[in-house]
Amino acid sequence: MLYIVTVAIFILLSVLYYFQSFGEIANYQILLTISTFLFSIFTGFFISRQGKRYSEIRNQITQFDGSLSNIYRQCGHLGKSLQNSVKKIIKKHYTDILKNHAWDYNFTHKSNTITGIHNAIEKTAGKKSLPSIQHLAVSQILGTLGDLQTIRKNMISLHNERIPIFQWVPLVFLAVVLFATLSVLPSSGLLYHAIMKGAFASAIIFVFILLRKFDKLDFFEPTMGEDSAEDVLNIFAGKK
Repeated sequence: MLYIVTVAIFILLSVLYYFQSFGEIANYQILLTISTFLFSIFTGFFISRQGKRYSEIRNQITQFDGSLSNIYRQCGHLGKSLQNSVKKIIKKHYTDILKNHAWDYNFTHKSNTITGIHNAIEKTAGKKSLPSIQHLAVSQILGTLGDLQTIRKNMISLHNERIPIFQWVPLVFLAVVLFATLSVLPSSGLLYHAIMKGAFASAIIFVFILLRKFDKLDFFEPTMGEDSAEDVLNIFAGKK
């Protein structure tokens, strides 16, 4: 859908620039150069930062999902009943993600995944004297639950780390100046010039779309969240 919109904008702007003249201003080359330079610096910085944020969240998701999978396997040392209970808790965690098509569902809504697993472990092995392998399994599970809590806090912090309004303002201002300066370049009746202007103007719009999607963390959402959720559910189904 995004690519269709981008192509449509490019065609529309190219046709508009070919048939319509927006006047001329003196020394527009200097204004165009300055605005392009500043716009590229600002957008390059924000895209780089948001891309790094996306990568950090992707790594956190991998650790979170891997830890839940490890807990499920460790619970096998403590009995089938406990493993099935933990399986139901984890399965609900990922079912909510797939049902709502939102990788961050359990971070933006109340989630009992970690608490539920902890309560199930305590109910099963809280006051019992366990053999060494079961004792080791419980220790590893409790340690992993502590790591999950830290990962969850990091995820919430990264999720809320968005571009503030005051940083959008200079970007919008530079884009308007750049767009206006670009529009006054002569292109009426000149096919090549109109296409180049349309491509440049479309790129400006696409940069904002890209930034917005990175800011909302939905640019590669299926790859980042839902595929990982399905992978864990496939483990429960015995497919992996």
